[in-house]
Amino acid sequence: MGGVLEGFGVIGVVIGVGFLVAHLGIIGAESQLLLARLVFFVASPALLFSVLSDVDAVAVLSSRLVVAVVSFVVVAVIAATFARLVWHMSRGDATIATLCAAYVNSGNLGIPIAVYALDDASAVASVMLFQMLIVSPVAFLLLDQDRAGRRLSVFKVVTIPFRNPITVGSLLGLLVAITGWQLPSAVVDPIDMIAGMAVPGMLIAYGVSLRLGPRPGNGAPSQQVAVATVLKLVLQPACAYGCGLLLGLEGNALMAVTVVAALPTAHNIFVHATRYGRSQLLARDSIFVTTILSVPVVLLIVAALA
Repeated sequence: MGGVLEGFGVIGVVIGVGFLVAHLGIIGAESQLLLARLVFFVASPALLFSVLSDVDAVAVLSSRLVVAVVSFVVVAVIAATFARLVWHMSRGDATIATLCAAYVNSGNLGIPIAVYALDDASAVASVMLFQMLIVSPVAFLLLDQDRAGRRLSVFKVVTIPFRNPITVGSLLGLLVAITGWQLPSAVVDPIDMIAGMAVPGMLIAYGVSLRLGPRPGNGAPSQQVAVATVLKLVLQPACAYGCGLLLGLEGNALMAVTVVAALPTAHNIFVHATRYGRSQLLARDSIFVTTILSVPVVLLIVAALA
């Protein structure tokens, strides 16, 4: 359990730094937007390339991937139904709302939790691969269509994933993993250096938003945040646990898929929301609430299944 607390603690400190620099006037609203854009267009693609280029592409296509897909789809369908039919959101806002409820923080929180608490860094590889190569391109397609205000042509729809830097970085990383290419250090080292900016950058930008924007709870409607939180921290891990049992998982393997599903909403959803100007406050508040509440949820899962 110490590893779980350590992972959450590191994230909390970096977010606190963002809050502090905003409070001291070092970073303002324009700088926060610039930081978010830098993370989106430069650092995040480098990070995803770096991470995915080292994964075992065959190993991640296992029962863990099935669990990740099933638990995501169940929660996403319910969240999208609420967003469109109950809250009457636009396509773009509904996309962000769905991601708030179903998109797992598999990177900056999932990796340290997998290493420290599960003793298996590959535990988050399957969900990371699914989210980056399937969920993100579909979400970006919907967000781009919403921003365009019309249905895009077939050519634009087909090429959108290849024009999004995050998707391109993910695809190139997977290509390297599948082919087994050994890139020269002159290529890898700069990419790794830029990638190191992604996680602290998005966390600092998030901390700045907590200071400069409305206080959490005074922004997005509380009902929306509550629904996203319940779906994320209760239904998604429950689906993962049930699916894991049906697939014959047990012991640490079952605990791993359940813990990963119980991780909070990913911080990069706030970056995407800011980039597209859709439901920023809902993304920010959902991340804030699920990150805090996921600590006791994850500890409970580890205590029950370890």
